[in-house]
Amino acid sequence: MYVTLGASNHSDEIREQNDFYATDPKAVRLLLEREQFSPTVWECACGQGHLSDELARGGYDVVSSDIIDRGYKKTEIVDFLKYDNPNEMDIITNPPYKYALEFIENALRISKDGTKIAMFLRLSFLEGKARRKLFDREPPKTIYVFSGRITCAKNGRFDLSTSTAMAHAWFVWQKGYKGKSIVDWIN
Repeated sequence: MYVTLGASNHSDEIREQNDFYATDPKAVRLLLEREQFSPTVWECACGQGHLSDELARGGYDVVSSDIIDRGYKKTEIVDFLKYDNPNEMDIITNPPYKYALEFIENALRISKDGTKIAMFLRLSFLEGKARRKLFDREPPKTIYVFSGRITCAKNGRFDLSTSTAMAHAWFVWQKGYKGKSIVDWIN
C-alpha cells in the first residue's frame, strides 16, 4: 500500500493516503489527438476509471488495474510495481507521483521493443539526478507540455477541485527509442 505523503510545497494540505489524484479526462483526449497507440492499452493505475473510460471512448480496448478497488467496475487488482510478466500492451496512466520513477522503470522493463508508455506527470519530473539517469538510459520520445493547467482531483472529487498551480506533461516513451526527446506543447 502506498504511504501518506507530507504536505506539498504548494499548500499545507495532507496528500491523499494512497496518492490518488484523478486526472481530468481532457488530458487523455488531448494526448489522443497527438499520439496513436496499440488497439489494446493498459491503464495500470486506473483509480475510478476517468482515463480508462476516455480511452474506451477513443476506440481503445482498455485493461484497467489498480492496487486497490476504488469502485471502478472494470478494475483488476494488480500491484504494478510487483508486476513481472512480459507486456505487449501500450501503457497510459497517471501514476502515483511518489512512485512515478518506479512505474516508468517497471513499464520499460516488462514491455517489448516498440511499446509506447505514456505517463501523465508533473513537469518538475524533469528535475533530479535519478531521473536524469533514466532519461540518459531511456529517453522519452516526446514530452507534451500542457500550456494550460490540467486539474487533478484528490480522491477523484472534481466537484471539490479548484485550479492548480502545478504544470503537467505527458511523457511518452517508445521502448527501444534512443534519440533526443522532442518537447511539444498541448492545448
